[in-house]
Amino acid sequence: MKSFPHYLTLALLLLLLPLASQAQGGRRGERLNQLESAKIAFLTDKLALTPEQAQRFWPVYNEYSDKRRDLNRRLRQLRTDNPESLTDQQLRDNLRQALALRQQEVDLEKDYFERFQKVISIRQTASLFVAERQFTKQVLQRVADRRSSRVGGE
Repeated sequence: MKSFPHYLTLALLLLLLPLASQAQGGRRGERLNQLESAKIAFLTDKLALTPEQAQRFWPVYNEYSDKRRDLNRRLRQLRTDNPESLTDQQLRDNLRQALALRQQEVDLEKDYFERFQKVISIRQTASLFVAERQFTKQVLQRVADRRSSRVGGE
């Protein structure tokens, strides 16, 4: 068996995504863990990772995700809903910091682009970035579908 069985990955994904997008019930941490598990299954399937590749890939990917999440958190902290409350210098500083963080994000992607290729092929690396967007799009669509079904059903 060279890669994770696709039917098992899809079954896991179908079981976990509805749970991950529930707005009511369950704790937030549990939903996030379920969502993360679904993402792991989805990416493992889309990249067709062998067990050996998965063992080497996931620690590198998790490190990358943590760093990217931290940059995004710092970027969100710079945003303000009321720019009129800031001085011109504060606005200038915030914008410069935001640009610096975005550059750090690009630098991070460049670094991990190289690191990923040491544990997976170039085709799998290219597929990774596409698969991440696909996963996010599917999750957002499921959340939107759930919200619209709740609004329509009320």
